Amino acid sequence: MRRSAAGVALSAGLVGAALLAGCGGSSGSGSDVPAGAVAVVDGQDITVPQLETTMNIARLSLKTSYPEPGTDQWVSLRARALESLAHDAELRAWAKNLGVTVKPSAVDAAVKASLSNAFPGQTAGTIDQAKVNAEFKSTGMTRALFRSRTETKLLAQAAANKVAKAPDVTDAQVKARYEKEKATTYALPERRKLRHILVKDKALADQLYAQLESSDAKFGELAKQYSTDTGSKSSGGELGEASKTNLVKPFADVAFTIRQGVVSQPVKSQFGWHLIEAEGPVLPAGARPLDATLQLQIRTQLEQEGRQKSIAKQFSTAEIELSRDIQFAPGYGPPIASTQ
Repeated sequence: MRRSAAGVALSAGLVGAALLAGCGGSSGSGSDVPAGAVAVVDGQDITVPQLETTMNIARLSLKTSYPEPGTDQWVSLRARALESLAHDAELRAWAKNLGVTVKPSAVDAAVKASLSNAFPGQTAGTIDQAKVNAEFKSTGMTRALFRSRTETKLLAQAAANKVAKAPDVTDAQVKARYEKEKATTYALPERRKLRHILVKDKALADQLYAQLESSDAKFGELAKQYSTDTGSKSSGGELGEASKTNLVKPFADVAFTIRQGVVSQPVKSQFGWHLIEAEGPVLPAGARPLDATLQLQIRTQLEQEGRQKSIAKQFSTAEIELSRDIQFAPGYGPPIASTQ
């Protein structure tokens, strides 16, 4: 079975995880598949109930678009459901052949963490079981399948960690990536260090301006006391280096034209009335410099990309070998060929 590098990206997912990712490969059909199974992958049975559950998830997800059983579309969907199950089995086989295991307690903990994050109970770390039951019922997910997918994810992660190799990234490669993305990823818009006080009515804004017109000494204190901007109130109205393009126009028009250290007269925007102070000069648009911090960031990114390529390559090699020996029960395979 062939899958992209994302296939090793180890996503077992929550309810409704991707069912229909494409793959393809060679395999055989024969009497080696035991009764009650639809396929065998490296000695692992893919059972009829597993396939039925996966198809039921598809049925509930597709709703009226679910094809009529027995039609070509339905057979194609079933083949894709089966290849999804076979892919999970290949991940497990890959981990097994690498000598990787995970403890049942680790799987239990991961299941609990996933469910408590998605369906939190009234206290931290607990699960709202009623919501879980409702979600599983509406999607067709079962606890057994959810646990199996979680275990597959952990096994695949452990296998990836075992085989992963990060490349040696050179300074030239770091600089080349920087130059390639300088005008996009590392571009800096026009910006300025600002602070403001936001209030709902002009009368209060005028009152505060009267106190700040001659001195900004109490700006932070007044922002903490009166500002309705919860994001900056606690820091005395500080906005940091704000990008002109990220500010509403009435605010930006004043913030980028007033003199440094001078509090503006009240400015009305859709949010209310602002008193604005520029704490620094207008910094022109440009690019983030390739300093030591950015060099480390790019180097780490390149190492991670190389690591993922290494993992994908090694799983792809293992997957090719595993695909050659997959056995399907008569009428169930092989899976449809990928066009990817």
